[in-house]
Amino acid sequence: GRQAGSPGWGGGGAEDEGRRRPAAAGSPATHSLPPSLDHQPPARSPRSRAMEVVEGCRLPVLRRNQENEDEWPLAEILSVKDISGRKVFYVHYIDFNKRLDEWVTPERLDLKKIQFPKKEAKTPTKNGLPGSRPNSPERELKKTLDLSLHSSAAGIGKTIPTPGLPYLASSASLQRVPVAKLPDRTNSIENVTKNLLSKRKLEAVSLATQCSPVTPAAAAPEIQTPVYAQNGSARRPMPPVAGRKRKANCLGTDEDSQDSSDGIPSAPRMTGSLVSDRSHDDIVTRMKNIECIELGRHRLKPWYFSPYPQELTSLPVLYLCEFCLKYLKSLKCLQRHLTKCNLRHPPGNEIYRKGTISFFEIDGRKNKNYSQNLCLLAKCFLDHKTLYYDTDPFLFYVMTEYDCKGFHIVGYFSKEKESTEDYNVACILTLPPYQRRGYGKLLIEFSYELSKVEGKTGTPEKPLSDLGLLSYRSYWSQTILEILMELKSDNGERPQITINEISELTSIKKEDVISTLQYLNLINYYKGQYILTLSEDIVEGHEKAMMKRHLRIDSKCLHFTPKDWSKRGKW
Repeated sequence: GRQAGSPGWGGGGAEDEGRRRPAAAGSPATHSLPPSLDHQPPARSPRSRAMEVVEGCRLPVLRRNQENEDEWPLAEILSVKDISGRKVFYVHYIDFNKRLDEWVTPERLDLKKIQFPKKEAKTPTKNGLPGSRPNSPERELKKTLDLSLHSSAAGIGKTIPTPGLPYLASSASLQRVPVAKLPDRTNSIENVTKNLLSKRKLEAVSLATQCSPVTPAAAAPEIQTPVYAQNGSARRPMPPVAGRKRKANCLGTDEDSQDSSDGIPSAPRMTGSLVSDRSHDDIVTRMKNIECIELGRHRLKPWYFSPYPQELTSLPVLYLCEFCLKYLKSLKCLQRHLTKCNLRHPPGNEIYRKGTISFFEIDGRKNKNYSQNLCLLAKCFLDHKTLYYDTDPFLFYVMTEYDCKGFHIVGYFSKEKESTEDYNVACILTLPPYQRRGYGKLLIEFSYELSKVEGKTGTPEKPLSDLGLLSYRSYWSQTILEILMELKSDNGERPQITINEISELTSIKKEDVISTLQYLNLINYYKGQYILTLSEDIVEGHEKAMMKRHLRIDSKCLHFTPKDWSKRGKW
């Protein structure tokens, strides 16, 4: 039979308990309970037990997986609110991406397995005075989780421990083709992350906590991006826009700030990183704050927090102009804006067009408003990137699809004007309505096409998001296999190519080439030397993937002249 008070069952447990109470004196004793159960406390209904659930609790929560099957993963309660006298809970599924976080009703909670946060434990502070902080189950595993998360983001592939001379080989017979001496070790994402932290020493700013809740956060953040350890830069907000109020102290300054102490801006910072500092996360930024976004003919459901103005977060729908990306609170405001907005394409120069696909280059200094609005939109779908008021150090490349109404944004990527780490992408994003249609690889291919024109090798800023890593690994694999399979023998000899030559042909950084070969398990040790082995399965899988890849960049349609930003006094 059903157990009173078990999760997923409505009704009153106390009602059932009343039916089992011993009969009163003088009445038949047929319904009396055994003496051992006479004083058992009454069971409580799921709704009454849900009243005990507080922020920080952990318990299984019912959800549907991709196979449309029910499952009960462990989740943490991040927030509780009351809607029409009924509580709902915002949950984060442990070991799941934050984009799956959602509001749930009490019926989906397994209250029998609830883990309450531990009581506050006093801890010493830096100055030796006692302090206290709540100790949740997550806090005890924080170091372990941080390490595992960091290692998973950094684990592109194993490095070859000793140098060797790889050869290219087929599955039928090993073709001994010198590829190149492999380095003793490659710089992992973890090492690059440490270098970033040690060299730049920049401090990220939490816009949600440092900006007034009633002050529109019009500044645009550049995301850590798309889809991406962690640093940022504290910047003073842009000068106030006409008709908009802003607190002067919305953002603080620190010793690394590029702004002078007297309030007069000094020279702009020469570099920027969009990687977010996870140590600055708080309960506000961990929760989605926008319910729905209407962009042109599409309605988008955000995945993550984005610092839009506080007064817009309570709206059922946030309206954006699809050409200038300005945010508005109602459809009427949007219609009135469209009568005055003259844009039918992103501002900036159109540097590529083939068919209906175009790319526009936008300078973050010359087009601040558009760049900032783009960053706010992108932050809804990128969790690993931080936000900036200052977009000056960045260039934005927006991909659009053309029809009779104008150029509609499909996705974008940003890059630093000057990167000391050879980054050719800071953030990259394909908007959800256009995902799984080949546009992501097209954005990646275009970024490397620009690197070819610049005569450089490039790599995306680390760490990559889960979807970003999948897209880049797929692109690297297809591009490198395409090079290897097109090799032809000369004078009857086996074809030869070095890793440096692969890097130069594709503009993919050497470390990424090596990690991709290791990920594909192509590097093997044979007769004292390293060789590359292409199996029939690898070849067949590559051919099938290339048949599905219809969108490609045509270098003849690219009209791009790289600029030497180091010689410019100001961007």
